[in-house]
Amino acid sequence: MLETIDRPSGGGPPMPHANADAALRELTRTELAPLTARIDREGHYAEEFLREAGALGAFSRHLPSQRPDGQMDLPGAIQAMEIISAECMTTGFSAWCQNACAWYVENSDSDTLKREVLPRLARGEALGGTGLSNPMKWLAGIEDLKLVGERVQGGYVVSGALPWVSNLGPDHYFGAIFRVQGAEERPLMALVHCGDPGFRLTTCPTFTALEGSRTYGCHFDRVFVPDAHVLADPLPEYIQRIRPGFVLLQMGMGLGLIDGCIDVMRKSNETLSHVNCYLDDQVGEMEELLADARQACYHLAAAPMDSSDDFFSDVLQLRLTGSELALKASQSAMLHAGARGYLASAPAQRKLRESYFVAIVTPAIKHLRKELARLHSQ
Repeated sequence: MLETIDRPSGGGPPMPHANADAALRELTRTELAPLTARIDREGHYAEEFLREAGALGAFSRHLPSQRPDGQMDLPGAIQAMEIISAECMTTGFSAWCQNACAWYVENSDSDTLKREVLPRLARGEALGGTGLSNPMKWLAGIEDLKLVGERVQGGYVVSGALPWVSNLGPDHYFGAIFRVQGAEERPLMALVHCGDPGFRLTTCPTFTALEGSRTYGCHFDRVFVPDAHVLADPLPEYIQRIRPGFVLLQMGMGLGLIDGCIDVMRKSNETLSHVNCYLDDQVGEMEELLADARQACYHLAAAPMDSSDDFFSDVLQLRLTGSELALKASQSAMLHAGARGYLASAPAQRKLRESYFVAIVTPAIKHLRKELARLHSQ
């Protein structure tokens, strides 16, 4: 069971979501679980489930402007993603994309987007993704920015291509960073709509997992981005402000996946405990590791607006630990299930493939270690 924890000083009071979590668990059981195999094997996108989860408040917990009490509850948002990811991490990933997109708008200076788009993202009426994989690698010195913009009257025109952005569709939004060319060259961030003229989605090669996440290539041919849709200009202070929450929200995928792997181990032990007892990782040990990771995650997420490098280093270390634990848990689930876990319909082999996504999605393990080495060297 997920638990409500006390927030550290300055993080606000506990925000239990017992009723909302129960409703989301029931929705996951009745509406998502029957689709999980189809999502994994056929690339089905659980759009209706995502919209219903939004209607239950799963995507507004971390948005103070969209909450009656005006308080941020990032741990609650992570808990909601855990519930989804324990059953289907593909859909949990889409939920993270949705939460990240709303996080960008919530922390922006665009009154227009906060008024016209944010409430719809929070309720799941509008869906969105995040095009920050390339910019995060750019910030870490791994690759160059792939989008360029030119200043025009009332906004910017943007060209270039991103190889893959997830949780998209013809009427979806996503956040993107582009470099403005000219005398005042600089990066800035904006919210893009997939229906904008000059914008085109292209099909990606087939992935080994996460096919149901609606991941596309994004092509910009002089796409007009109005000033009102600019999320951040200048960019550096904004990125420093949103980055802890961006990374911490990803923990909902990993923690949920680990929880699902433990469930596979537990069910396998109903018939195989007499031989599974010889495996290295046992249910009790994995439960303790998950509890420790949850506690650390919820503690950091209670005050996510700390923009210091020391705090971000703790966040990155936690994210790295989450990736490593997801790999450990999924391998343990596979070994506990044995040959039954090797069936194409088995949860164990699906969770094994999903765990590798936790480890390679930006920031990947190698990216995390590179950034931690940089921060520790300062």
